Amino acid sequence: MATAHKNLSDYNKADLPDASNLSIGLVVSQWNSNITENLFKGAHDTLLDCGVKLENIHRCNVPGSFELVFGAKKMIETSIFDAIIAIGCIIQGETKHFDFVCQGVTSGIMQLNVSSNIPVIFCVLTDNHIQQSIDRSGGKHGNKGSEAAVAAIKMATFA
Repeated sequence: MATAHKNLSDYNKADLPDASNLSIGLVVSQWNSNITENLFKGAHDTLLDCGVKLENIHRCNVPGSFELVFGAKKMIETSIFDAIIAIGCIIQGETKHFDFVCQGVTSGIMQLNVSSNIPVIFCVLTDNHIQQSIDRSGGKHGNKGSEAAVAAIKMATFA
């Protein structure tokens, strides 16, 4: 496995663009909140650590990961954000529901990225079981929320 025994969330602030004037929106799924809250915390703490001002970090909640696309779209429509991070967690179950939700969210966020000038960062875990989600939301593989925050800063300042 490519992520075995690796913390993928390490970053060097000195390598990142100035984030002090950025405004970042975070749309967070309430489904699997034990995971999504950890992802939010990782993103929020990293944004602050990288210089984004607290008053320029805005959060909205949606019921589930499928609704992330609509939440991000509404944030785009405000035109106040330099980037948006969509935070969710979809865990494989016994039905095809997992496949449909993963495909819909992925396609929806991709469509927002090609139809808008505001980048939407994909911070949606799509794991086979809860332990994989724990490992990627502050566990042994780091925090994908932190990685998404770094990506948001890079994409918001993309020239």
